[in-house]
Amino acid sequence: MTTTTADRAVVSDTPAPRKQAPEGRGVAVTAHVALILWSLLVILPLLWTVLSSFKTTQEVLGNPLSLPSSLRFENYVNAWTTAGIGRYFANTVIVVGSALVLVMILGAMCAYVLARFTFPGNRLIYYSMLAGLTFPVFLAIVPLFFVLKNLSLLNTLPGLIATYVAFALPFTVFFLHSFFKALPHEIYEAAQIDGAGEWRTFFSVMLPMAKPGMASVAIFNFLGLWNQFLLPVALNTDSNNYVLSQGMASFASQAGYAVDFGALFAAVVITVAPVLVVYIIFQRQLQVSVTAGGVK
Repeated sequence: MTTTTADRAVVSDTPAPRKQAPEGRGVAVTAHVALILWSLLVILPLLWTVLSSFKTTQEVLGNPLSLPSSLRFENYVNAWTTAGIGRYFANTVIVVGSALVLVMILGAMCAYVLARFTFPGNRLIYYSMLAGLTFPVFLAIVPLFFVLKNLSLLNTLPGLIATYVAFALPFTVFFLHSFFKALPHEIYEAAQIDGAGEWRTFFSVMLPMAKPGMASVAIFNFLGLWNQFLLPVALNTDSNNYVLSQGMASFASQAGYAVDFGALFAAVVITVAPVLVVYIIFQRQLQVSVTAGGVK
């Protein structure tokens, strides 16, 4: 089989595969090494905590890096019942779940109105929301204490829910404002032509289109509210209404050096597990949201 001049020309015009520059390979190797080190810093303490949750106190104090001699699931039972983690867990689910639902609904509605409608005071309200992000939490403790006391909500779960909603609302509005701002105006007009009112347009058309942003801000709010410590410590001193962060601190300090470390580590695993589960379930929505934000 002979090769013609035209064939040789086509072959010669085909670009050769580009080789990665040495600088690019160096950056890639450095990035991978940094990611591996960061992963080890996160995974190893978590793995050590899980293994310690199956040990006795003597094993934890005697040889912290050894494997447990047996899987002592009674540590989880003791943490759930004796230490009261079960009650604290239920209180946390009630407070965080209620606050998350309320802040997502109110934040989405507020962000939608500020992003899609023009009215006097629009920018003032928006920048006031942004100012709320810069306000340190500890500066509001004393005013919040007296406000909740006057409303008979101090040391109650509803008072804690209202406080969580108030502090999570500015971030929610700020995060969702750009999503609603970027939605095509033609879709809104089409819904109006089809006879949909403002409420139906928002809940049936605009809100579903902002689902990636809703999922992302819900994850961020969940993490922040689940791990909240300062607000419940200052505003919720009734031990029957303790949330997990308070319960963990009380459990760790109530017996000094006589604390059951196996049950303590089991309580830590119980506290961390919901956060991991939520992230694993919604990580795809979070990635979609980040990608959509980059495209915009």
